[in-house]
Amino acid sequence: MSGQTAPRATGSPEDGADLSTNEKILRDCHQLYTAPERGLITIGKHLGEKLQAQNRKITVMVMGNHSAGKSSFINWYIGESVQRTGVAIETQAFSFITSGRKRESLTGKSTLHLYPQFKDLEEISGLTDHLSTEICPSRQRDFNLVTFIDTPGLVDGEMTYQFDVDEALVRIGEKVDLIYVFFEPMGQALCKRTLSVVEKLNHKHAERLRFYLSKADTAGNECDRQRVLIQVTQQLCSKPGLNQCGFDMQTIYIPDLSQLSSCVNQIEETCKTITKSVNQAVQTALEQLESDCELLLQRTNQRLLKDRELVQRSRRGWMRRRLFGCLAYLVPISWLAAAIVPLLATQTISLATGERLAEAAQLHAVLTPPSHVAMASTSSAYTAPSRQADIQRHWTVGVFVPELGEGEEGEREVAVKEVG
Repeated sequence: MSGQTAPRATGSPEDGADLSTNEKILRDCHQLYTAPERGLITIGKHLGEKLQAQNRKITVMVMGNHSAGKSSFINWYIGESVQRTGVAIETQAFSFITSGRKRESLTGKSTLHLYPQFKDLEEISGLTDHLSTEICPSRQRDFNLVTFIDTPGLVDGEMTYQFDVDEALVRIGEKVDLIYVFFEPMGQALCKRTLSVVEKLNHKHAERLRFYLSKADTAGNECDRQRVLIQVTQQLCSKPGLNQCGFDMQTIYIPDLSQLSSCVNQIEETCKTITKSVNQAVQTALEQLESDCELLLQRTNQRLLKDRELVQRSRRGWMRRRLFGCLAYLVPISWLAAAIVPLLATQTISLATGERLAEAAQLHAVLTPPSHVAMASTSSAYTAPSRQADIQRHWTVGVFVPELGEGEEGEREVAVKEVG
């Protein structure tokens, strides 16, 4: 495809004022995920959730026959001659073309580092050395939100590649947003390999495929173009997976003001398709952001509820330990008090607890038999009714000396007041 490129619109994306609304949304969403300390990805790791940030740009893979005009279309879209074009097979590698602050070229390893989602391409032998990235400061159209992937031209016959090109196209196609498939009018015999790859991609990602008859202005008159379009369509629809209702193939070519043509050019439709995909990416990013925030909020509430239950359980355990500790001290204190109170003098008890409590304590000590007597028999002299009557008769104001029976020795004197 030949023709003049449109004038280049430049600008640095450093200043937020130069960014479009969609670019600001995608940039801010990406930063919300990738912030080092408070990003959603970091928060998700603490909560046991693995989140993935949306890409800041959509990716469009352009594939097709040899000399189908893939590189010329990319140059036209971005307004710069970044990719080599010509009749010969110029593109024999996969080139990522993206916007940046300055013109720069990257090699295979750097390309995979810049696009980690394509890391599995390293598994294809010999492919890493045939990867490159071209960074261009163009701001033409929606290029600031698009990354193009220019692919090797596909041919049949004895043409060989230094890597498995079919497998590479399938793997890349699984991770892009759009797949543009170009067929040129004079290359119908060279499209078998293209059809094979397209059939594989259509099996899982039919919604991403867009078909175009490129270089339509070189196909002769309108009748010739229609004939070529029918032939290519028949070849495509001969594949079971591509034979579907509503199949569409648009005719495009690079507009050249110096050579006016009556051929219908639908190349602007390719731009509208990219713009539509960008808008969908923005909506998807916002929906994913909302969904991930709700997920993290749910996990946070669950974690807080679990922590609250652990705190309450720990608090109940602490209270039980305190209660049992107090009970453990209460029993020996009671035993100690029961042993000490009878030994204290009446006046000491009266001073410490008051007269009434002192009387009650002394009366309890007198009426309670010694342990060795109580254990001997329930019919002991201390518990006999006659013994209790003798004790009642001998309460005095002074000193009480109980009558000792035969064999009873060692009774102690206790000073008490007369009761009743």
